[in-house]
Amino acid sequence: MSSHISRASKRIRIAQPSTGWVCLSCRRSFAASARQMQTQQQKEEEREKTTHFGYETVAESLKASRGEAKIVQVYAVALLTCTVANVFSSVASSYDTMNDLMSLGIHRVWKDGFVRGLNPGIRPHNNTRSPQEPQRILDIAGGTGDIALRMLDHATHVNRDMTAHVTVSDINPEMLAEGKKRLGQTMYAAQNRVDFLEANAEDLHTIPDQSIDLYTVAFGIRNFTHKDKALREAYRVLKPGGVFACLEFAPNLSNPLFNAVYKRWSFSAIPLIGQVVASDRDSYQYLVESIERFPKQELFAAMIQQAGFVVPGQGREGAQEGWAKGGWEDLSFGIAAIHKGVKPA
Repeated sequence: MSSHISRASKRIRIAQPSTGWVCLSCRRSFAASARQMQTQQQKEEEREKTTHFGYETVAESLKASRGEAKIVQVYAVALLTCTVANVFSSVASSYDTMNDLMSLGIHRVWKDGFVRGLNPGIRPHNNTRSPQEPQRILDIAGGTGDIALRMLDHATHVNRDMTAHVTVSDINPEMLAEGKKRLGQTMYAAQNRVDFLEANAEDLHTIPDQSIDLYTVAFGIRNFTHKDKALREAYRVLKPGGVFACLEFAPNLSNPLFNAVYKRWSFSAIPLIGQVVASDRDSYQYLVESIERFPKQELFAAMIQQAGFVVPGQGREGAQEGWAKGGWEDLSFGIAAIHKGVKPA
């Protein structure tokens, strides 16, 4: 009887949780689970956010540098007969050649119309002698100075404004260097009406709040990693009543037949031309894919509105002439589009 009591008491003691006893098999299982959870957590913490680079998925931190390097590479390789020192002195002409391929040669007309529609410059008032504050224009992703030069020419020769000022901003220093060479030969540099800023459009911390009258970006915003951040920065730096204006390729043409033909041209001919002319199919392939990944017109107009801008045509019966009620203007059947937003006063 005593032996039965002794065995029973042992079983009771084993079952008591206060002893803290855990079998060896369970302990090993718990330890393995803990290590697995810890490893998984570390992987999650170390895994960097990703974004698209054309049709590829890459780390967000690599997109800006990789995209700019790819684009500059297109220009550089296309000029194999030039020395390295002369490559970037010819970047502007190569840039225009690239846009000629992407737009079938009419990007120059689009740019002229883009600037004309913005009408930069302030007409002098004949009835007052009080000096006016110069119009301040920020041209983002404007490295080579193509749009900036058009802006200053229009302000000077059309509106007779000799004070309008343009800041050319680009994330790529080589592109900015080319812009300095290009604009440095004009009267605008001597008049201190143009300056240059190396900066990421998603972080313009060197530009004060509400200090810009007109913010422009032409054929650049599709390469931004976080377009929503860039739009919020545009809203921050613009004065009340200031204008955001974007000229960009669009992913779809309005006519289905033309759209099919243009897609075939884009994905077949353009990379092939890049291979033949520049021995660099991948870079031209990226340029085509970046257009395809850019938001459709209605979605991008909604993004502009979500950033706080008033978009022309949104919620109105009568849109601006030539503008869809959605708030954008299609160019050449929708190969490109102009988007605008006004910061509420």
